[in-house]
Amino acid sequence: MSFASRLAELGVSLPDAPAPAANYVPFVKSGSTLYVSGQISNGPDGLVTGKLGADMDVDAGAAAARLCAISLLAQVKAACGGDIDGLLRVVKLTGFVNSTADFTDQPKVINGASDFLVEALGDAGRHARSAVSAAALPLGVAVEIEGIFEIK
Repeated sequence: MSFASRLAELGVSLPDAPAPAANYVPFVKSGSTLYVSGQISNGPDGLVTGKLGADMDVDAGAAAARLCAISLLAQVKAACGGDIDGLLRVVKLTGFVNSTADFTDQPKVINGASDFLVEALGDAGRHARSAVSAAALPLGVAVEIEGIFEIK
């Protein structure tokens, strides 16, 4: 089954790739490696803001991370000329969690992205990963995730 078909089966429609918010490009291709800039937790209802350990729980954080993964795939689709099936695999994610100093469940939050990518892409969605705390993130968002992908 193609990635496009699997996403449709899951009821996920990839949005247009978000435009950069500052002086950078959304992705860089180097050979078959695609580096995608950090994607913030933004969905159909707007930005998902909050601080884990203060005003947001792990489940809400994981849902925000899932939105980041959808935006990452939107960037991959754009980089592949509008065809998500140009993706070969997810190589690595680095997830940043807007959290209090004593919050230690960053991996559980970033699982929202990791679990979604495996559900949507199967083995091609399995990846290496880092999940780190941030005292603050752009625009007060809860999560930001950058990714490295292998493409055709």
